[in-house]
Amino acid sequence: MEYSSLGNTGLYVSRLCLGTMNFGHGPMDRGIGSLEEKQVQELVDRAFDVGINFFDTANLYTMGESEVLLGKAIGKRREDAVIATKVYNPFTNDMNSLGTSRKAIMREVESSLNRLGTDYIDLYQVHSWDPTTPLEETLSALDDLVRSGKVRYIGLSNFTGWQIARAFGISEARGFNKFVSAQSYYSLVGRELEYEVLPAVRDLQMGVMVWGPLASGFLSGKYTGKDGASGRRTNFSFPPVDTQRGDAIVEVLRKIAAAHDATPAQIALAWLLHQAGITSVIIGARRIEQFEDNIQSVNITLDDDELATLNQISQPATPFTYLDFSLQRGETLEQRFAQLENSGN
Repeated sequence: MEYSSLGNTGLYVSRLCLGTMNFGHGPMDRGIGSLEEKQVQELVDRAFDVGINFFDTANLYTMGESEVLLGKAIGKRREDAVIATKVYNPFTNDMNSLGTSRKAIMREVESSLNRLGTDYIDLYQVHSWDPTTPLEETLSALDDLVRSGKVRYIGLSNFTGWQIARAFGISEARGFNKFVSAQSYYSLVGRELEYEVLPAVRDLQMGVMVWGPLASGFLSGKYTGKDGASGRRTNFSFPPVDTQRGDAIVEVLRKIAAAHDATPAQIALAWLLHQAGITSVIIGARRIEQFEDNIQSVNITLDDDELATLNQISQPATPFTYLDFSLQRGETLEQRFAQLENSGN
């Protein structure tokens, strides 16, 4: 296993992170699968065996059961683990249950600590942007948690580029502890992160945790062509995929996988691990066999031609806002527009 520092910190985490969304039972199962305590223990034990020290959960996952099962499975190995959990989503319909107000954060951190069976959380992440709470209030509460020792580092999830920059600016001005990482959806069939989020976090020296690296299994090749109407994606087609474009990407994955004696899923994960600024890729599994397959991705080295082929087949059309009209030294307007036309935009 390889390890990377989490952003601009001295905390080192494994390049693969074990996701726990399917630990336990809950209203969000939606075909994802539900793992019992014995299965969770087997998966966590195996993760430690192969060098994974990074585990991602959330207060919402299976309504708290995920945190309980993860805490039990880690047990006495707490100091060997980096536990990441999240706050934002509600458990009840109470007016103050949703979001990242000081009240909600202080209540939920205590609940997560209790469920995990620990006295501190390594990485506490805001699960979503909260438009109903002043950002200063959220950041102040998180800063207090870090200073109290209940939380070691703070991160964010599913923010846009401007939201990340605004949070960083407020923390800088107020002397708050800053977000050290961003957790976002990124895959060969979902590369929107490259437009503003990745440039923002790279500039701010933040770490990046990728969720949905296989687009809910789509990039495993199980749900393409005639098989597209079967399996978990018939119940929960999220994140959404342009299936025509996605099928073409999977075909390329199959060809490259054959050259490496690998699977399409392993190549899709390896592609992410080759991208600049990606700290860790979150993998989830319903069966130990899936987990064993996924972890082999860290041993795959893609050459420049393979990366170029994958980049080309998966490159979406660039939105007009992100077209680069700036001239380079010695370049003419005609040359710049010709290049934009040739890029397909």
